[in-house]
Amino acid sequence: MTDRTSIVDLRSDTVTQPTPAMREAMMAAPLGDDVFGTDPTVNALQEKIAALLGFEAALFVPTGTQSNLCAILSHCGRGDEYIVGQQAHCYRWEGGGAAVFGSVQPQPLDHAPDGTLPLAQIEAAIKPDDAHFARTKLLALENTLGGKLLPFDYVQAATDLAQRKGLQRHLDGARLFNAATAQAAQNKHSDIRAEARRIAQCFDSVSVCFSKGLGAPVGSALLGSREFIARAHRIRKMAGGGMRQAGLLAAAASHALDHHVDRLADDHALAQRLAQGLEGIEGLAVEAPQTNIVFVDLRGAAQARSSELLASLNRQGILATGLYRLRFVTHLDVDAAGVDRAVHAIRGFLNA
Repeated sequence: MTDRTSIVDLRSDTVTQPTPAMREAMMAAPLGDDVFGTDPTVNALQEKIAALLGFEAALFVPTGTQSNLCAILSHCGRGDEYIVGQQAHCYRWEGGGAAVFGSVQPQPLDHAPDGTLPLAQIEAAIKPDDAHFARTKLLALENTLGGKLLPFDYVQAATDLAQRKGLQRHLDGARLFNAATAQAAQNKHSDIRAEARRIAQCFDSVSVCFSKGLGAPVGSALLGSREFIARAHRIRKMAGGGMRQAGLLAAAASHALDHHVDRLADDHALAQRLAQGLEGIEGLAVEAPQTNIVFVDLRGAAQARSSELLASLNRQGILATGLYRLRFVTHLDVDAAGVDRAVHAIRGFLNA
């Protein structure tokens, strides 16, 4: 039986535990009632993230799924449509919420290999103003997408196209700060927050998750204009997202913004360490990571052994997912020793 305290959990960066300092911040947070708008810690977090990313207002919500739902339903009405990628979280992995709850039709497009949606395909997907068609109202992008950084020139071009065509622009930035970390490295400077703001300012609304790479236990923020956030606030209430003494959670998110942004480069380095450690194993193809997510594909005779590999890793206290590809995600609760354990276990399985 594996000692659960020695588990290397590479399933997702959502599995992190609050650090001792984060727990102290949570316990010390002044509280109110956020449904009445009187929780001072929630209000301070909303002001902090809005100022950081250059928006008028922000809304603290329980999950990124609810944040994206509030965004789409605030931009679009019944019979409207949003253009989105086939692999985008707000289309593929959120239960069809915009269609189910808002009667908003998605128009999914295929991604290019780098995760972008080709500009010509975006333009071709915009419906004419005709009663036969849903009204195209919104372009939704995601950055990072499957751990890939969308090139900034592309983000500018796609959002400029949408604006010229009269569309609103939403970013699912669940891992926005991972994208900003990679973009800062590309630009050879260390101002991650400035890069996050550059990306965010291309959009009319942005969703940011605190419970992924930033390591908070719960919560996301939706950002936009004051008018937009007022609409989103009503939808949050209808969706059951109005929380009471939510400052306990907002304090964790605020601590994460202050203390866990600059360390994201460590997660990216560990992902590189994992990928490099797996190189050259027969039957294994490793996609070079750009941020903190490593995708691995089994080839040849090993292709049918994905479930066996995951079970073998689990017995050794190493957790990963294989929902559509083998995926390993690094985060603040994983260290170099844990990554090396995973590499050793995978090599041992495939070389047996």
